[in-house]
Amino acid sequence: MAFMVARIRPSGQLALTCRVQGSTRPIAWFLSRRNASAMAVPTASAPEHSGHEFMKGASLPNPDPPPDSPTAAQLNEHAPYMVATYMRPPPLMVKGEGCYLWDAENRRYLDFTAGLAVNALGHCDPEMAKLIYQQARTLVHTSNLYHSPWIGELSKQIVKKTHTAGGMHTASKVFTCNSGTEANEAAIKFARKVGKTRTPSGDRHEIVSFHNSFHGRTMGALSATPNPKYQKPFSPMIPGFKYGNYNDESSINHLVDEKTCGVIVEPIQGEGGVNVATSSFLQALRARCNEVGAVLIYDEIQCGLGRTGQLWAHQFLPQSAHPDILTTAKALGNGFPIGATIVNEDVAQCVVTGDHGTTFGGNPLACRLAHYIMSRLSDPDLHSSVRAMEQLFCQRFAKLQSTYPEHITEIRGRGLILGLQLAVDPTPVVTAARERGLLIITCGKNTLRFVPPLIISADEVEEGLGILEQAMAVAFAHPQEIAGTKGQQEMAPAGR
Repeated sequence: MAFMVARIRPSGQLALTCRVQGSTRPIAWFLSRRNASAMAVPTASAPEHSGHEFMKGASLPNPDPPPDSPTAAQLNEHAPYMVATYMRPPPLMVKGEGCYLWDAENRRYLDFTAGLAVNALGHCDPEMAKLIYQQARTLVHTSNLYHSPWIGELSKQIVKKTHTAGGMHTASKVFTCNSGTEANEAAIKFARKVGKTRTPSGDRHEIVSFHNSFHGRTMGALSATPNPKYQKPFSPMIPGFKYGNYNDESSINHLVDEKTCGVIVEPIQGEGGVNVATSSFLQALRARCNEVGAVLIYDEIQCGLGRTGQLWAHQFLPQSAHPDILTTAKALGNGFPIGATIVNEDVAQCVVTGDHGTTFGGNPLACRLAHYIMSRLSDPDLHSSVRAMEQLFCQRFAKLQSTYPEHITEIRGRGLILGLQLAVDPTPVVTAARERGLLIITCGKNTLRFVPPLIISADEVEEGLGILEQAMAVAFAHPQEIAGTKGQQEMAPAGR
């Protein structure tokens, strides 16, 4: 038997779905099937997919769209025209609001990924939507050949908010670009320019980075991301990069020497496994950079802008361990492309007109949006909420670890950049969670990563962790029965 179900979406729109033998479908699916067969769906007819898939779909709240679904048909139509840089799961996301996403077949998902730590203010923030409309009707782009007000306002705001929050106390000037990898490219170039200024012979040109880091996909940032699986397809890398072990203080003096112009490090490695740098490691790096005259770069593209419960992840450090350059992106645009490289006066004085540039970076639309977003992400009340949500997550994580001590080996992170280290492949958990209405992602080696919107509520945290508990119960008991999409992270290891 088939019957129609009507409900009101969060947007206020009426949504019609069709219930056929325990499986919910969009009304468009029902009509297309009806028209294709020139008759109403008979109650005794079986769906085209296998009985196992049908029973699975009937027992799950958010089953992945099957191969005969309208979603699959649309994806198959598009696939021949797209470079295959990502391996995506079957749902086709079409709408977002707050901490939730909806797919093309009207399934709702609680989003613990926030677009890879981008949507800190959630999806489709109403004020952001208004500003996009207003600025798009005023001025979108002029190029950096001309002055425009919002790039200057944003730069001033970033510097002043950073000082007020207790972050990089020497922050002086800002270079605005379009993405995180561009922000890091600028940082690498600025470090090399400082090295050439201090040592005109060019001997001071090496960049030091650390294993399990992720600084971007463009050639300079990729050269600072020392994983052979990422680098080998595009080798040779840019010369002059050296790699060390994260949190290994004993190797710093040998690693950072008179040839080093810059050291780039993430206070919390996101893609590498949610690994947190120790205070003593970062302080030792700062001290060694001072000794040899190298620039210290903190990459806070994922861990900054409120995600740790402070504006910047390095704020817990004494001022003596603050960086010379600080890079940010992701949450700065809440989904709109923008990045920024913050520098102190010593670095700024080495960069002159013509040394670097960007066509789109700092355009009026991006900067006006980022100005609003920065005002929200620098709010101490938001930071307090992040710290409170961290406690809820960690309490439930501890219970899960006590329930599955052989599967969950470690809880890592700060604020709302958290990781659960598993002793097994996390893919079945990711799939089981998605098919129950929760989006989570992986990182590092067998690590589940949790980077939800910073506006998430306690009720939403509890809802999501309830789903995670259900997913783990199924995935840990019967992992072989859960098909999954490999590679659900920013740069998945080869073969996944």
